[in-house]
Amino acid sequence: MPDVVPGLALTTLVTAVVMLFGRLVPVVSPLLIAIVVGALLANCVTLPERVRPGLAFSSKKLLRLGVALLGLQLTFSDLLGLGPAAIAMVVAVVVLGIAVTMWMGRLLGLSWTQRVLIACGFSICGAAAAAAVDGVVDSEEEELLTTVALVVVFGTAMIAVIPLLSGAFGLDDRTAGMWAGGAVHEVAQVVAAGSALGGGALAVAVIVKLARVVLLAPVLAVIGRQQRRRAGSGAGTGRTPLLPLFVLAFLACAALRTTGVIPAPVLDGAKLLQTALLTAAMFALGAGVQVAALRRVGYRPLLLALLSTIWVAGVALAGAVLAG
Repeated sequence: MPDVVPGLALTTLVTAVVMLFGRLVPVVSPLLIAIVVGALLANCVTLPERVRPGLAFSSKKLLRLGVALLGLQLTFSDLLGLGPAAIAMVVAVVVLGIAVTMWMGRLLGLSWTQRVLIACGFSICGAAAAAAVDGVVDSEEEELLTTVALVVVFGTAMIAVIPLLSGAFGLDDRTAGMWAGGAVHEVAQVVAAGSALGGGALAVAVIVKLARVVLLAPVLAVIGRQQRRRAGSGAGTGRTPLLPLFVLAFLACAALRTTGVIPAPVLDGAKLLQTALLTAAMFALGAGVQVAALRRVGYRPLLLALLSTIWVAGVALAGAVLAG
């Protein structure tokens, strides 16, 4: 445990500064700032080896705790309030997004693990989903870091693209919000895009996005079963439970929030803690993004990320228009 202290100290310092900056400039998500700061730091200076264990701890343990607490932002009644058409749109985005991205990735000759990381990251909830999938498959560290970097690049671009195209297409607030929630990768990026849309779009966008997050649980169950099948009956079969504990914790938090027994001040504190944990995790993940490594992986992951972004956005737009 003492090995993680230097890295945790660095992560805590950066998280505090980033969240303070986020308070001063609320239009920019601290999660996005943190991952950019981490990437800049990793590529501009040589980080000491002694901070690596703490960064690894933050990118995994703190991330999972933050995702679990994300459940407290969601009630199952919110999901039902979307209506059957909107729920069908969310399911279509996740299922078709993953299926078609996996197919395109196979055509591009990418490994199964790289394909599944990009497919889930771009179809569910960005870096958090990719990291969750990494917990149940035998992916290479470089594959996860590549996926995280691609989520940052394309998800950040969508923050500007969705509002511009929503205006060009003449979408109303509800439809535009559904599109943003269904198309943008990270929860933080959805909040940024929804805020840019204005009106009532933000609330709709967040609910739709969190509905996608809920589907992380069954998707991980399917991927875990597939991983065990790929591993055969050898040592890899017992690597993870059917559902990771943090996913069960996420569902438990959502169920607890649905009961309405949690006082508002507790929810506010939990939201602040969740933001801090995810900010810390995003910094740690960003610190693992190496530009040189991205150059080494070639154009194929980049092309798959572009195609997946366009495909998921197209499915989400069609679903939002039909459901709106």
